[in-house]
Amino acid sequence: MAQSHQHLLSEGNIGSMTLKNRMVVAAMGANFGELDGRSGDRVRAYHEAQAAGGVGLVISGACGVAYPVGCVQPNQIAISDDKYIPGLKAVVDAVHAHGSKFAVQLHHGGLVAAEDTNNGRPLWCPSIPGPMQGDFIDGFLMEELAAFAGGGMPTFRVVDQDDINLIIQQFADGAKRAIAAGCDAVEVHGGHGYILSSFLSPKTNQRTDQYGGSDENRARLICEVVAAVREAVGPDFPVIVKIDSREVGKEGGITVEHAKVTARLIEAAGADAITVSAYHDGGQGKMHSASNIPHEENANVEAAKAIKAIVSIPVITSGRIELDVGDQAIGRGEYDYLMMGRKLLADPDLPKKLAEGRLQDIRPCVYCYTCVSAIYKVESMLCAVNPELGVEYQRLELQPAGDQKHVVIVGGGPGGMESARRLSLAGHRVTLLEKGAVLGGTLRFAALAYEPNQRLLQWLIQEVNRLPITIKLNTEANKETIDALQPDAVISAVGARRFMPDLPGNDFAHVYSGEDMRRLMLGDFDASVTRKTSAFTRLLVVLGNMTGLIRNLDFVRKISHAWMPLGKRIVIIGGDLVGLELAEYLHDRGRDVTVLHEEPRMGAGLTLVRRLRLLAELKEHGVTLHRGVSNVAIDKTHVSFNKEKGEGGSVAADTVIVARGAEGNQSITSQLEGAKYPVYEIGDSTGVTYIEGAIRDAMHAADKIMAA
Repeated sequence: MAQSHQHLLSEGNIGSMTLKNRMVVAAMGANFGELDGRSGDRVRAYHEAQAAGGVGLVISGACGVAYPVGCVQPNQIAISDDKYIPGLKAVVDAVHAHGSKFAVQLHHGGLVAAEDTNNGRPLWCPSIPGPMQGDFIDGFLMEELAAFAGGGMPTFRVVDQDDINLIIQQFADGAKRAIAAGCDAVEVHGGHGYILSSFLSPKTNQRTDQYGGSDENRARLICEVVAAVREAVGPDFPVIVKIDSREVGKEGGITVEHAKVTARLIEAAGADAITVSAYHDGGQGKMHSASNIPHEENANVEAAKAIKAIVSIPVITSGRIELDVGDQAIGRGEYDYLMMGRKLLADPDLPKKLAEGRLQDIRPCVYCYTCVSAIYKVESMLCAVNPELGVEYQRLELQPAGDQKHVVIVGGGPGGMESARRLSLAGHRVTLLEKGAVLGGTLRFAALAYEPNQRLLQWLIQEVNRLPITIKLNTEANKETIDALQPDAVISAVGARRFMPDLPGNDFAHVYSGEDMRRLMLGDFDASVTRKTSAFTRLLVVLGNMTGLIRNLDFVRKISHAWMPLGKRIVIIGGDLVGLELAEYLHDRGRDVTVLHEEPRMGAGLTLVRRLRLLAELKEHGVTLHRGVSNVAIDKTHVSFNKEKGEGGSVAADTVIVARGAEGNQSITSQLEGAKYPVYEIGDSTGVTYIEGAIRDAMHAADKIMAA
C-alpha cells in the first residue's frame, strides 16, 4: 500500500460487503441507458471504465423502480421489470471483472420526474407543491429553456395509501431484481427532491395523516421502504440509503436536525450505510450548485460528521472534497467513505493513480458543470476535460501505432496539447508549433479569471513535456515551415481570430478588445496594447517577462489585487463567457463593473449550472448587468446605450473592455489547401468552442489520424 492516503486506500466493510478501498462512484444521472430503460453497451462500458480505474464501489445512476413512471431522463435505466435484469447483469459482470463492487440505485422521481410531465403523466407527490419562485429560469438561454421545459406545465397526483403501498412494493421488487442481476448492494435514493425526499421535507409534505406532520411521520415512508427492501433481500445483503442532510436555501425545508432523526430511524429500519447528500431550493439558480453538486468545497462534511456521531453504521459523503481532506477526515472518523462524482468523470483512473503514488498524473476536474448542465438540457452527460466519457463503448484504443506517422500540430492551446498527448501515447511522432513563448493559448487567460482552469493548464503542459513530443515555441507556422517538417498529417489548433467590433468610439485609448486584455494580463504586448498603456506599465511588463513572474499565474492573480493598469469604473461590452468571467475577476479586484449585452439572455459559452451561479453572484456583489441593449457608443468618459425597453442610458467609464468579436480562424488550413497530407481543424479555429469543444475535437482528430 502506498504511504500517502492510507485511509482512502484501506479496505472497508458495508454490512457483509468488503470494499478494496474507501472510494465510491457517486450515482449520477448520466442519461446513458437505452430508450426502453435497458442497460446497454454504453452504460456497461461507462461503469467498466470506473471499475478498471480501481474504485472500490460503483453505484449506478438513478434506476427506476416504477419505470416509466417516476423517470427523470429519457435515457434513464430501469429495474421495474425482469426484462431489465440481463442488461444490468452485463454491467455487474464487467465491474466485477476488475475487482470492484457494484450497487444499483433504486429511484422514483416523484416531483422531479420530468419525463412524467413530458409524457402527460402526473408527478407523484405527498401534497400539491407551491409555485417555483426565483431566478432559476432567467439563467437559461432560449434553446436550453425549450429543452428543459419542453413538456409544458406539470400536473400532480397526491398519493393515497394504495399508491404508497405500490411505491413500497416497487422498491422491494427492484431490490430483488438487483440480487438476480448479481449486484453487491442497493442504494435507496431518499434525497434530491425525489419521492422519498419530498415526503421527508416539511416544505413539500403538508399531509395531515400518518405520513405528515412530525419528523417521525414524514420519515415513515422511507422507513417502510427500507424495511421492505430489507425483508426482500434478507439480512446479509447490503442496503445503503441516501438522504438529504438539508435543503439549501429552502425556507422551511429539511435541516440537519431533521436529517439526524431520519438517519436514526432508517438505521433502525435496516440500513447498512447512509449516504449524506443535500438538496436545495430549485427556484434559485445559484442553489443548483450548492447542495449535491456544490461549488464550495466540503459543502456536506459538517452534516456528515453530525450524522456519523449519532449512528453506528458507515457514513458515505461527497461534495467537492479533495483527496487529502477526505483521507484525513476518514482517519479522524468523521465519515467512512469518500464518494466522488465529477472527479471520477474527469479521470476514472484516479483511484489507480492514487494507489500508485501518481497524484500528479490525475486529470483534474475544473468544476465547470459541463457534466450536469448537459442533463438539464436533456442530453447525455459530457465532461469538458475527458471527452471519452459516455463513448467508452465505441472508442479506439490508444495502442502503439504499427505505422508511425509524423503529425505536426499548430497551436499550443488545450486542443493542440490534447491532440499531441493522444497521438504521442499512441506511438506517433509529434511536432507541436506554438507562436508564443509559452504553452496554453487562451486557456492561460481563462485560468486567470477562473482558477480551476489552471489545474487543467498545468496538467496538459506536464503531459506534453513528459512525452517524446518536439515542442517549438516562438515559432510562426506557415506552409513553408510545415512542409519542411514533412508531416503525414497536420492539425490546426490555432484558436479563434479575435478582433475589435465596429463600435462608435472603439479607437479611444481607454478601450480594450478581448485580445488586448489577454495580452495586457499575460504581458504579451503588441502595438495596440503598447499604445494604450503607460511607460511605467510597459516597464513593469518588461521586468515581469525578464524575471518570469508574469508567466506565473498565481503571482499575476495575486498582484492584480493590488495593481492593474485599468481604471476604477469599468464597462464591459459583451455578457457571454468572457465578459462575465472578466466582470467577476475585476469586481474581485475592487472595480465598479457594468456589463452591457445586446442579447436578451446572458452567459452563452458558460455551462448552464455555472452560469446560474455566476449571474446570481454578480448581482449579489453589485455588478450592474444590462441585457438587450442597443446603439452602444463610447466616448471619452461614458458609454451610452439604449436599454432593453428603448429608453436611453449612460454609464461613466474609465476603462471599456469589448468582450466581443471572435470567429473561426482558417489561416493555416487556407494556406495548406491542396497539400498532399490531410489537415484537421479543431477547437476555436472552427469557431468559438471553448475548452470542452477543443478537447473533444482533439480526440476526434487524433482518432481519424490513427484510423487512416
